[in-house]
Amino acid sequence: MATMADVARRAGVSVATVSHVLNGTRPVLPPTRQAVLDAVEELGYTTNTLARSLVTSRTRSIGLAVSAISNPYFTEILQGVEAAALEHGYSLLLADPHDDPEHERNVVRLLHERRVDGMIVAPSARPGGLLAYLGRHRVPAVLLDRVVDPPGDGDGPPFDQVCAENTEPTARLVTHLAGLGHRRIGLVAGRPGLSTTAERITGYRHGLAASGLPYDERLLVHGDSESAGGERAAAALLSLAVPPTALVTANNAMTIGALRALRARGLSVPGDIALCCFDDFAWADLFSPRLTAIAQPSRDIGARAVRVLLDRLDAPDRPARTERLPCVFVHRSSCGCPDGPERPEHPTKGNPS
Repeated sequence: MATMADVARRAGVSVATVSHVLNGTRPVLPPTRQAVLDAVEELGYTTNTLARSLVTSRTRSIGLAVSAISNPYFTEILQGVEAAALEHGYSLLLADPHDDPEHERNVVRLLHERRVDGMIVAPSARPGGLLAYLGRHRVPAVLLDRVVDPPGDGDGPPFDQVCAENTEPTARLVTHLAGLGHRRIGLVAGRPGLSTTAERITGYRHGLAASGLPYDERLLVHGDSESAGGERAAAALLSLAVPPTALVTANNAMTIGALRALRARGLSVPGDIALCCFDDFAWADLFSPRLTAIAQPSRDIGARAVRVLLDRLDAPDRPARTERLPCVFVHRSSCGCPDGPERPEHPTKGNPS
């Protein structure tokens, strides 16, 4: 069986360099890295992960707990996490908490029992048990997509957080629709309790205020962040005595539901009602009309979460930080503007803290 020393001799480098390439512990020049990888392939060298974990107390594995893995948004985040983890020599253990607080605690406990070095978790709407477990066991963790506020006393365990900017992009959708003359703009909001829901509602209200429009609570209905809920919420808005002339849907699944509700009533977009959505997705430009949307940097969010977690593993006592990545307003035609080439605008500003 080939050893690390055999790989080093074949590649013409030191054993330490081979270790850095395989473990991602230090940058190595690309030609040198490739020579090591070629030698590994030629010799059929495999790392003894179990033996290494006994020596280092690390398993070179990351636990990822995200719900709705079938959602294209989280699928792209998963791709970003996986690529970044592999780049740094880490494997990935995946679990779906189903947005259920009890199941969330159970899957995180199981990941912890499998001795992952750290976790990346998209918390549920009621993450108290999750946060208590992570804090009690001092599990290095990054909260993904959905952020949590620290306890009022400020004494709770700190957690790094990586997410997209939500408030300003949602306001951008509202002001765009208002600029087209709409005065009754409805919001199909996400599941109550999620930070993404709260922040997008805040953005919706900011957009109304910036456009000189009053906030009408009847024009905001929760769709619970899923397709069926989005359909119910859109139907409720369309059933108002004075229905909205434009809709903003707060995630891609609810956009699909809203489109079903519109089709069921024989309404056309944007002829009868304008539509803008938060979350761009691969086939958004295949709809007729093409969907005006906020595009989140999904893969970048996943990759950044891995890098933040690795920073935490290297420096366990450093202050926790929250990083927000900018989104992009993708201007198409479902808002009522003339169709034409896709027009992505400048990204909204992120604010790492």
